[in-house]
Order: sequence, then structure tokens, then C-alpha cells
Amino acid sequence: MSEPESFKDPSDAGLTRRRLMSLAATATGAIGSTVLDLPARAEEKTTVPTDRIEKLLPGFRRSRIKTSGAEINIVVKGEGAPLLLLHGHPQTLVCWHKVAPKLAERFTVVLADLRGYGDSSKPDGGRDSIAYSKREMARDQVEVMRALGFSRFHAAGHDRGGRVLHRLLLDHPAAVTRAAVLDIAPTATMYAKVTKDFAMRYMWWFFLSQPAPLPETLIGNNLDFYLQAHISKQNKTPGAIDPVALAEYRRCYTAETLHAVCEDYRAAAGIDLVHDAADADKRIACPLLALWGEKGVVGSTYDVPATWREKATDVRGESLPCGHYLPEEAPELVIDRLSA
Repeated sequence: MSEPESFKDPSDAGLTRRRLMSLAATATGAIGSTVLDLPARAEEKTTVPTDRIEKLLPGFRRSRIKTSGAEINIVVKGEGAPLLLLHGHPQTLVCWHKVAPKLAERFTVVLADLRGYGDSSKPDGGRDSIAYSKREMARDQVEVMRALGFSRFHAAGHDRGGRVLHRLLLDHPAAVTRAAVLDIAPTATMYAKVTKDFAMRYMWWFFLSQPAPLPETLIGNNLDFYLQAHISKQNKTPGAIDPVALAEYRRCYTAETLHAVCEDYRAAAGIDLVHDAADADKRIACPLLALWGEKGVVGSTYDVPATWREKATDVRGESLPCGHYLPEEAPELVIDRLSA
């Protein structure tokens, strides 16, 4: 199966494939030996390569569910109590490919692409990026689970998926029986306690949230390098990112996705904080597990369990010996902790 062609920004006809690859090669050298090997060819298309999905998630059934504000791409497998798993940025639902098959032996596992990511739809953000507020993104997932026949379910979210899950737990407290957040502290807490070190290490929080089209234009002119830099910087386990999964992340990271991602981050820096302030006194009611990578930024910056005890009534927490990408860097430990 051929890989996608090199990314081309239609706003810059002078940026030829040869020139882009030259830029990418130069920039790649600046990152160092941890750079990931992205597919050499990539283009603006999102046709789902079913053989790739089957290789990563054998036996999972793919579906697309229309919610009140989007169309959400999902895959499902297993029997038993329903378990919703939500991915982070810049990934898709396949980030759970090392974890989900084993969990499907015990749970009905539902993997969903967040609104704006993967093969889910990418609606217009609207005023204040409201369509990418965690409130709207959380509503998608509740409606997806209801469409599957699950009014109550377990849930875990990594990175952006964890932030969506946090809002889901506040807005729909009766929906989730047990929850886990992976490698995040609460958004409002992180913004309220920004340090120079954190800002330098989490620069995309402040760059991606800049008004359009600044981040879209700059990143879009060398998207391959951006993905390389983003993933390599946070992955602390060599070889953890499967090349097939990486090819999926790249396939789905189109110009349309990039804009949706920026809208997600703009919402996080704006309307989400408004919602968080209004709910400052609310507490997550269900048992909450917080996991984080001991080699990552969050665990070295915050007392992660303490931040969540300010937001929830029943919290357990543990660091894992990895970087940011827990489901890919420490899958066996994630399986064990979620199963427990």
C-alpha cells in the first residue's frame, strides 16, 4: 500500500515538494537522533486505510455516529462493561492500539476520534471557538455512548482527551462510573500556575491558541517537521511510536485538522476557562485515577494527585516510568492500572 504524498500548502504555490522536503531535512537535523521517521509521502486526503486500522486494531468494528454538533468516528470491540478511551494531540484513536485489544477481553472498548481529529468531522469553530469548547466535545462522547446503548460507562482520556473527559465528568456526572486521566493536570490549574520553564516546554499551548491564521500558516508550511518535533520532544521511550500508527497520525493531520486543533487550543485558553471558573466549586463525583509519565513535563511541574484532589472527591494517582505518551510508551502498565 502506498503512503500519502508530501504535504502541500495551497496558500503557497512556490513551496514545492522538493523545497518542503529540503526544509524538513534541514529542520530534522536540528532535532537530533530522537526524530521519528514520518512517511516520506503525505497529501491532503483522509481515505481510511482499512488494512492499516485492521493491523493496529484487529477485529475492531468501525462506525460513524452523528451527534448534535459533529460526526464522530469510532471503533468498537469486546464484551462486558463499556469503556470509552479518548486520545490526545496530535494523535487519533489508534494511539490506544497497544492497550485496547487486551482491554477488549474484559470490556466493551469504544475508541473515538475527538471532534476535529482523526476521521471525525471538523465543524466551524464559531465565535470564541465555541464548537471546540470541551463542553461541546464532551457532549459528542456522551451522545456517542448513548447511541451505542450505554447510558453509563467507564472512561479514560489521555492529553486533550483527558481534558474533554474532565468536562464530561462535570457536565454529565451520572454518565461515568470510574474515570482515568493520563498525563494532565486540570487546565485552569496549569494556566494559573504558568512558569517560564513550563511555558518553554509547553510552548504549543501558547502558540496554537494565537489568532488564525498565524499558527495554521507557519505550521502548515512544514507540517512534517512539526509532527516530528512535537512527538519526538515528548516521547521518552525510543521505538515506542509504531511506524504504522505514526503513518495514521500523519494521514489524518490535514490542513483542516490543523485548523481544528488550533480551535481546540484557542477554546482551552478562552471559553473553557470561563466554563471552569463557573464550575470552580464543582467536584468530580466518581472515583478518579490520575496517571502521568515521570519523565514528562506535567509530573515534573506539578503534584498531579494534589491538583486533582482540588477537583474530585476520590482520587488515586501514580507515575509511570515513561514520557508523555503513556498508552504507547508503557502499555502493559496502563492496561494493568485501568483493569484494576
